[in-house]
Amino acid sequence: MSTSFNRRRFVRGTLTAGALAGLGDFSFLNRLPAVGAAEAALSPSAVRFGPEVEPLVRLIEETPREKLLEAAVGKVREGVGYQRLLSAVFLAGVRNIQPRPVGFEFHCVLAVHSAHLAALAAADADRWLALFWALDEFKQSQAIKQKKGAWTLPLLEEAKLPSAERARKDFVEAMDGWDEEGADRATAALVRSAGADEIFELFVRYGARDFRDIGHKAIYVANATRTLNTIGWRHAEPVMRSVAFALLAHEGSGNPAKADLGPDRPWRENLKRAGKIRDGWRRGKVTPGAAADLLAAQRTASPAEASDQVVELLNREVDPASVWDGLFLTAGELLMRKPGIITLHCSTTTNALHYAFQTSGDDETRRLSMLQAAAFAVMFRQAAGLGDPGRDGLKIDALEKADPKADGAAAVEEIFADVSKDRTAAARKALALLDGGPAGVEALTAAGRRLVFNKGRDAHDYKFSSAVFEDVYHLTPPWRPRFLASSLFWLHGAGDRDNDLIVQARAALAKGAG
Repeated sequence: MSTSFNRRRFVRGTLTAGALAGLGDFSFLNRLPAVGAAEAALSPSAVRFGPEVEPLVRLIEETPREKLLEAAVGKVREGVGYQRLLSAVFLAGVRNIQPRPVGFEFHCVLAVHSAHLAALAAADADRWLALFWALDEFKQSQAIKQKKGAWTLPLLEEAKLPSAERARKDFVEAMDGWDEEGADRATAALVRSAGADEIFELFVRYGARDFRDIGHKAIYVANATRTLNTIGWRHAEPVMRSVAFALLAHEGSGNPAKADLGPDRPWRENLKRAGKIRDGWRRGKVTPGAAADLLAAQRTASPAEASDQVVELLNREVDPASVWDGLFLTAGELLMRKPGIITLHCSTTTNALHYAFQTSGDDETRRLSMLQAAAFAVMFRQAAGLGDPGRDGLKIDALEKADPKADGAAAVEEIFADVSKDRTAAARKALALLDGGPAGVEALTAAGRRLVFNKGRDAHDYKFSSAVFEDVYHLTPPWRPRFLASSLFWLHGAGDRDNDLIVQARAALAKGAG
């Protein structure tokens, strides 16, 4: 194992993203006010928003794509703040983009929170780039959806809404019965009468209930509630109506409540398994070996066997942190072995299920989030057509280190230059760099995020990068380097072509500059 790229050599030199040559010059954003971390014609039947945001939503909806950035820059210069613009672009997507399928064009909604996370982690002056991307992504999705047939989230018939006293009961019955109209009415009544925590607890279980849309249901629940936590739950009614509609998608396979269908089976079986986990399971022994055992089992297990392994580990007094280590590593390894949309979504779905685990106050829901994450990881592996990697296959826990030729910031540049040419080489060098300690994680994630701003062309670039850069800190320290190194099998390299948004943003900011 290489030891020459040691901590002293690593910390030599500056590792801030702004010092990395070739990773994007965003100085043109200085023409806009910096965003501090703390700030960080309609059909009459369409749902409307509050007066503080409706005009801005309308501007986003009605302005042609090629003119929207310029219009948005004008509004920012007039005093529209980051959070208000974030609210408007999210709500524009909720109102105009049908959440079925839960993916494709709907990523303009799904990825808003991911863009926000990227903005929060960026330098103050760079934060506008994430919102500019979200605006452009919405216009692209809007154009595609309009070609397929315009859709807007409709107004409700108030007289048909259940009472506040019946809202929860009606919601559960409708969701369990896959009743779209009943769920829509009950959701509106529920949001008007229940608190944010109660709403989250109900929705998060249905987000994890089935594997349809390769994890996007769990992702939508997590990202919608997290976005509402940022923009305010006063916007919750249309958002959660959209979420409920998404969660009930089942592609014409018959009513899942009346059939034993593959996408639903793990949930039904895991409801029984959850009760077999010992009392006191939330604390145990954190052991890297347990994570490695789960990772190894996931390579060949069935969904049922993977969930059984989680129960076994927890009952052996293994800490949940080590279980999650194994699940995150599994997602990283699948991406290494076959980079693509299916394996990428194993990472973003695991992120969403871990958020459910972290945030839920319900003991059974937390157990189920782990059990479903294990079963879903296998289903992602099967959907990608991957079997046992065998002796010669690419394994995340067997990847060997390779010293970068350069030191400090130049080593980060070298790694991202390699990403554009040889991802395996880049990952091996990243392992060596990350031996330098926490500063290496910070430097690699900062550079990777900056390249998403500069090179990203797809919602998955934001979804994936925000998920893995968040999740790296959810792994225990021994496994963080390997997990972060695996992300280089998807992230952009320094040699990739710049996206068109950077050019458009520069042009928009140049107009009217004093």
